[in-house]
Amino acid sequence: MIKLIIHGGFFSESGTDSATKKAKQDALKRILEDGYSFLKNNSAFETVIHTVSLLEDDPLFNAGIGSQIQSDGKIRMSAAVMDGQTEKMSGVINIQKVKNPIKVAKVLIDFDDRVLGGPAATDFARKNGFEEFSTETEQRRKEYEEKLKSLGTGTVGCVAIDSEGRLAAATSTGGKGFEIPGRISDSATVAGNYANSNCAVSCTGVGEDIVSGAVAAKIVTRVTDGMPIGKAFEKTFDELKPYDGFAGAIAIDKSGNFYHQDSHPKMVFGSYDGSDFQIFD
Repeated sequence: MIKLIIHGGFFSESGTDSATKKAKQDALKRILEDGYSFLKNNSAFETVIHTVSLLEDDPLFNAGIGSQIQSDGKIRMSAAVMDGQTEKMSGVINIQKVKNPIKVAKVLIDFDDRVLGGPAATDFARKNGFEEFSTETEQRRKEYEEKLKSLGTGTVGCVAIDSEGRLAAATSTGGKGFEIPGRISDSATVAGNYANSNCAVSCTGVGEDIVSGAVAAKIVTRVTDGMPIGKAFEKTFDELKPYDGFAGAIAIDKSGNFYHQDSHPKMVFGSYDGSDFQIFD
């Protein structure tokens, strides 16, 4: 039993024409197929990194290439990965000018200091062979210059279970766009990306709301304590309602059960188990 689930963030289809919408759907299917093929011969941990790097490489999604531009005209990205088997998490926060933040997070998994932020994260990347790379696209620059702030742009993520039943989660984001420099999202925290041997979760939405709700960590903890994955989602998302929390999440448990939920419909995601593609938007 192996299975792969990915998401492309919130509102990925808003305000786009049918051709763009189809391109995004096709991209999800292509990335799912590639990631699943990789999963056949690799661990869940290696697979979520590989798959999220593919999402980072596609300018249709807000992570890596195509990341949003902050209020000072610069791009800062965050990413994290968590291995459900070792329960180790590593990540980078507000890293600049690297092609694949998730791959920098992977390198950090072997260090005692596993989450780095800002210029230190960028310096670490350079020292470990990650060359300077501009992730800016013409479209993102145009949006910035015209002050076209979109509502709830997004994040990308992946959860997987491998042939040995091991779970992992990875999440990457280019931010919400036009934010105050130094803002920290949920993506490189246990609120937005969390996994253990029982469940793996990746979130998207408004980072501040996801952190307030400790969404990923709560879902995984509840599943670990014996709550069915669907009930764990429902309870956690109910706790977002008092402040109208804006969040979405994908997850898979140790039995291969897949679940998703969002508080405001529009999350784009897909799953693949080797026989059936499911693409949702």
